[in-house]
Amino acid sequence: MYFSIIIPVYNRPDEIKELLESLSISDYKKKYEIVIVEDGSSITCRQEVENFKERLNISYYFKENSGPGDSRNYGMEVAKGDYFIIFDSDCIIPKQYLTEVEKELTTNYVDCFGGSDTALDSFSDVQKAINFAMTSFLTTGGIRGGSEKLTKFQPRSFNMGISKKAFDDSNGFGNIHPGEDPDLTIRLWKLGYDTRLFSKAFVYHKRRIDWDKFSVQVYKFGKARPILNSWYPEYNKLTFFFPTLFILGFTVSLVMFLFGFKLPILFYTFYFFLLLVEATVQNKSFKIGFLSLIAVLIQFFGYGRGFLESYIKVILLKQKPEVAFPELFFKLKK
Repeated sequence: MYFSIIIPVYNRPDEIKELLESLSISDYKKKYEIVIVEDGSSITCRQEVENFKERLNISYYFKENSGPGDSRNYGMEVAKGDYFIIFDSDCIIPKQYLTEVEKELTTNYVDCFGGSDTALDSFSDVQKAINFAMTSFLTTGGIRGGSEKLTKFQPRSFNMGISKKAFDDSNGFGNIHPGEDPDLTIRLWKLGYDTRLFSKAFVYHKRRIDWDKFSVQVYKFGKARPILNSWYPEYNKLTFFFPTLFILGFTVSLVMFLFGFKLPILFYTFYFFLLLVEATVQNKSFKIGFLSLIAVLIQFFGYGRGFLESYIKVILLKQKPEVAFPELFFKLKK
C-alpha cells in the first residue's frame, strides 16, 4: 500500500511549515508522498515546501482558487498512491499516525476512514476552548470522532483517508463548502462503500481563528446542513435540529424567567455547569473551562441561526441552495 498525503492550502505558509515539520519526524518507514496543492494563494508556501524537499518526498502544485474540495480532488488526480490521506493545513501530525493507519487498514480494511482531532498543550487557551466545543460529547455527540459507537462514521476532511478506487467511483468532493465531507461520505455509502473511525489516527488541529471567525464558520456549518438534508433526506436526523431548538428554548426560558418562571432556565444552568466542569477537568484550567462556555454559546447560536435560515429557505420555501446561498458553492475550474 502506497500512501499519498494530500494537503490543500490557501495563504497559510506558516501552517504548512509546522505540518511538514511534524511529518518529517514520522516513525513510518515505508515510502510515501506528500502533495501540496496551493489554491490560488496570494501568499504562497512554495519556499516552505522547497525547504523540506531533502527530508520529504514532496511535490507542489499551484492552481486557480476553486475551494478546498476541488483542490483535494486535484491533488488526488495527480497523486501516485493507491490510498489518499487528506489533511487540512492547520493540522499537526503525531509521529505514529501513518503507522496506526496502516495497522488499521491491514487488519480491517475500509475504503474510507476518518480520524478525530485534539489539542496540544502549546495551543492557545482560545484554541483549546474551541477544540472542546467542536469535540465534546456534550456539544457534538461524538460526530467528530469523540465516540466509536456510531454505526456509520462520517469522516471530516481535516483528517480522512480514501482509496483511489473509491475516489474514482465517487468523483471525489463536490463544490459545496462547508459540507463537502458529509456529502462525499453519503455518496460513498450509496455506492456501497463503508466508512469507519480510526480512533488512534488523530491529529492536533491548530485552528487559527478568533471568536468572530469561529462564529462565521459555525454559521456556515448550520446553513449547509439543511442543504444536505434536502439532497439526502434518508440520512436526516432529529439531532441536527438540536442547536436551533437550543437557542430558541434558551430565548424562551429567559423571557419566562423575567415573568417569574425559573424552572426552564435552571435546566440550561445545569447544562452549562456540566460543560464548565468537563472543560475545566479536561484542560486542567478553570480559565479554559470558562472560555469553553463562550465557545459553546458561539457554536450553538451560530450553527442554530444558520440552520434555521437555511431550513426556511431550502426546506420550507423550496429555494435552490445555489440561489439561496451562493457563498457556499465554489465554481469549479476544469
